[in-house]
Amino acid sequence: MSYSFSQADQAYRSDHINDLGRDAGGRRYLLLKSLSRAEHTERLSAMHHIDLASTPRRQQLEVLFESDISETAIKETISTIHHEQRQHRLAIEEELVNQLYLMESFDWGGLHQNSLEKTIVDNYVKRIVQYDRLNECIDNELLASMRGYVRCSWYNHWTSILIEDIFKDHPRVIPAVGQIKKVDFFVDEVPFDLKVTYLPEGFIREWRSWQGDKPEITVLKRVARECSVAFDNDLPESRLLQFLVSRLADHPQIAAKQAVQTVLAKRREALQECTEDPALLIRWLYENQGVRRFDASNRLFLVLVNEGNYFDSWKLKRAKELLSGAIGSYLDNLDPSDIGREVDFQWEGRTYSSTSDALFVIHGA
Repeated sequence: MSYSFSQADQAYRSDHINDLGRDAGGRRYLLLKSLSRAEHTERLSAMHHIDLASTPRRQQLEVLFESDISETAIKETISTIHHEQRQHRLAIEEELVNQLYLMESFDWGGLHQNSLEKTIVDNYVKRIVQYDRLNECIDNELLASMRGYVRCSWYNHWTSILIEDIFKDHPRVIPAVGQIKKVDFFVDEVPFDLKVTYLPEGFIREWRSWQGDKPEITVLKRVARECSVAFDNDLPESRLLQFLVSRLADHPQIAAKQAVQTVLAKRREALQECTEDPALLIRWLYENQGVRRFDASNRLFLVLVNEGNYFDSWKLKRAKELLSGAIGSYLDNLDPSDIGREVDFQWEGRTYSSTSDALFVIHGA
């Protein structure tokens, strides 16, 4: 079967990216969709002498889909546009990497993109009555939090571009130059949405539960009390966990050091199990994505792990040389007939199927 334009369009809107990637018409739709920005559409149509001047903007993609433009020609146009865009980024890439290395800590300051406005409204606008007190809180709390939020957003933005370019520079990868939703690039013919992540704390918590172990935070808090180590129980769990690991690792009592060593040893076990069977972590990542951002697109997970300090794994997003080597090796050695793996997962009582894979970059022991 080869999808018609209307069938492909419906499949895309229904989040059936996996089905589109397996069908010739579906792949044609996705390739053209990545060129759907006005300047790209005009360029492709002009190159092939197709007049779209009188065609409404929302119908132009269908006209190109039904045209005799070959898939090879579409790919060549994508490659040309990407090359032109890439030259601008290459000129600043080395300086960009150096600037990213100036980031010393990764702290959102209590503010997150999905809840930024809500946090400000709930904690400042609606809670504070006195004008002078509002200004005091802005100066002493909100500005510091905003600084952290902007820095983290800046870091994530530019490291994401850096990592995507490493993938897109590989000869087996066709970029999605128009930032098509749910597709960052194609590996051979398979569309993927790239997701950069770490070894999630939530996954570790569930994995330990599967092993019959208590959560790391519970174990470390108990040992901290036994060793008379004070801690702020109001800290966010991720911050408190990081604090307790550092604090107990430096404590002179053997019980404190042993607790940290045991916790980290369990993490290494979980990581080894994930590298041996990536579907375990992939399924968890699909099933635990945020409600507002849910989709079942084909995802390629780049999992960054700093075994020397798990809480510093964010730093690996700027490690250009390390990432280039790992990503290049991964793409070089993919079996053309077996790209990705079929993963079934549950979401709100419904079963979804996606083509996915996980590339682990593990650094520092």
